[in-house]
Amino acid sequence: MSHSTYPKLYLYRRIVQAKLFIDQHFNQPINLNNISGEACFSAFHFTRLFKKVYGKTPHQYLIAVRMDKAMSLLKDGMPVSATCYAVGFESPGSFSSLFKRTTGISPSDYLLQQQILKIQVRQTPLKFVPGCFAAQTGWLKNSNFEEVTC
Repeated sequence: MSHSTYPKLYLYRRIVQAKLFIDQHFNQPINLNNISGEACFSAFHFTRLFKKVYGKTPHQYLIAVRMDKAMSLLKDGMPVSATCYAVGFESPGSFSSLFKRTTGISPSDYLLQQQILKIQVRQTPLKFVPGCFAAQTGWLKNSNFEEVTC
């Protein structure tokens, strides 16, 4: 390993360590000072390096992680208010507005969509099998399933 490569690798590892800190503590009240402290950088320097590596500021990344986890919890049927607190938000109102701004749909509408989708999958599971997979496995030829539509 060359002398110039080592510092870059060392810096990259510190940035990754901070990202992993976000991934593990996303549901806690963390801020830029906590995250940059994990990487042993000043907040300004850390933000610049983090954005260079991940294409997002640490705050944007934290919000993305929280929204991904919120979508997963809502998909599993967790109520909106419980999801809000489970992913680290302090206010259901701010969570709902950010969720809608991020996804284009309110958390309660997303939860309802997921519940409807689960019912539809239970009632007509073959409608949710990709056509190419169904055709490849022969499910579409001589099928006795009334729900298969082509």
